[in-house]
Amino acid sequence: MTDAGATMYIRRAVEQDFPEVLKVQAEAYGEYEGTYEVSGWTKETLENVAFNALDKVILVAEWEHAIVGSVRFWVAGGVCVIRLLSVSPAYQGRGIGKALMLEIERLATAAHKLYVCTMLRTSRNVTFFLDLGYRPEAMLPDHYQHTVLICFAKYRKAQT
Repeated sequence: MTDAGATMYIRRAVEQDFPEVLKVQAEAYGEYEGTYEVSGWTKETLENVAFNALDKVILVAEWEHAIVGSVRFWVAGGVCVIRLLSVSPAYQGRGIGKALMLEIERLATAAHKLYVCTMLRTSRNVTFFLDLGYRPEAMLPDHYQHTVLICFAKYRKAQT
């Protein structure tokens, strides 16, 4: 479901983007209200995003000049940890999440492994990561507010 002629652009977030990052994140995670306790993701503060930006990369996806998606990542010990992939519900199904993930894979050159978790009972998200070549690696049975998470990994082939 793509719009003919629509343009999407992935870039690193700047401080002025943080309110929109939080808005998109609240919309995206708000879809799971009632299934999971999501207030940790829907009520994050600007101060926390700014703190995250000190040592994590925050990417945003723009669609026709509006921020419609975001994701955070960092590399530690050769592992790229990916968190808070969010796409505004009105823009889902247009390849925005995939574009954000592929940009992380392009940028995280120091990582031999990419690692991401999602809520177990979100079959759409599980399928999304499987389709991108990520494979289940761990279950976190009593994580954020007793949420069950499934974690996926994608390993890069060794350079010879």
